[in-house]
Amino acid sequence: MIDLIKGAISEIPSREEKVHTAREFLQILILKTLYDRNYFKNFAFVGGTALRLLYGLRRFSEDLDFSLINKENWDFDGFLKGIIYELEKNGFSLNARETRKNVVQSAMFKFNDLLSDLGLSSQKGEKLSVKLELDTNPPPGWNTEISLVNRYFVFTVTHFDLPSLFALKLHACFYRKYTKGRDYYDLLWYLGKKLLPNFRLLNNAIEQTKNRRLNIDEANFEGFLRERLREVDFAKVRKDADRFIEDKNELKLLDGGLILKLLSTEVA
Repeated sequence: MIDLIKGAISEIPSREEKVHTAREFLQILILKTLYDRNYFKNFAFVGGTALRLLYGLRRFSEDLDFSLINKENWDFDGFLKGIIYELEKNGFSLNARETRKNVVQSAMFKFNDLLSDLGLSSQKGEKLSVKLELDTNPPPGWNTEISLVNRYFVFTVTHFDLPSLFALKLHACFYRKYTKGRDYYDLLWYLGKKLLPNFRLLNNAIEQTKNRRLNIDEANFEGFLRERLREVDFAKVRKDADRFIEDKNELKLLDGGLILKLLSTEVA
């Protein structure tokens, strides 16, 4: 399996992109493991990595994010043991650290010596990490689809549809406790699709975390976006997003004034 990763990164010029591509290979392998073990009956793939792998988003991602949609026979400990078993069976040495915080269950997989084995680090102890995060109590109102992944391996994933993914991204942009610059890159991508979010899911998500109902709909959506975007520190956004963007010239698009000018034409 390590030889497959070496082949995937062999023609890539920069170390940064090689590391991202190696991590992405591991992400896809983990998704394939979830498919093989029938875990997509329990949860749906969401987040920026889903956008990249399923819809061609032009930025890298560190995390695999999921929402639990079926709690029947769900066992997080058994789930983690299954992933670790399959990864070790494929020749990887790794450590996994589990975290449970409120309704979010997560695991950080740290792959020992992989960077040095790939010729990407001279330090034997430097590890490549993949984080998996599961929301065990997603707000109601989502819709799911099934899509084919055909990169390195061929398999299907269950995921939220684009309007539902957009709703979760809006909630992350404007109600996360800290600024995650790549969220705003994703927001710009959604706006470019001239797509409306799943308003039911968006309103339920805000109510779940903020205990208030905003009743955002198609009529007031642009006003909601303008009000929230004016509060964003885009210098901080660009700094955080920098290492995830394939084409660094696209960082110039992460500008509040530019996005506000685009809103009238981009929002349907």
